[in-house]
Amino acid sequence: MSVTTLTKENFDAEVLSSQKTVLVDFWAPWCGPCRMVSPIVDEIAKEHNEVKVGKVNIDEQPELAARFGVMSIPTLMIVKEGETVATSVGFKPKSSILQMLK
Repeated sequence: MSVTTLTKENFDAEVLSSQKTVLVDFWAPWCGPCRMVSPIVDEIAKEHNEVKVGKVNIDEQPELAARFGVMSIPTLMIVKEGETVATSVGFKPKSSILQMLK
């Protein structure tokens, strides 16, 4: 499955209304740890069809970052049935991200 670019216009429909578990990556192009996490998030999107994956560029979507209290990036958020069930800040290896999804 591909990665969805999330915006304030599509966030509720793509994430909060999703029937699948959603992995949301809050990132910015200038963030070094974000550039390390991004390929891992892309791999998870390709390998795990049961999970929807979306990315929020906080420079382009500051309202979403504020709405979810994102103060540091990368921030990964797991959303199930419209509820945030896990949050992680900073670089995480793939195994840790997959553990969050369980």
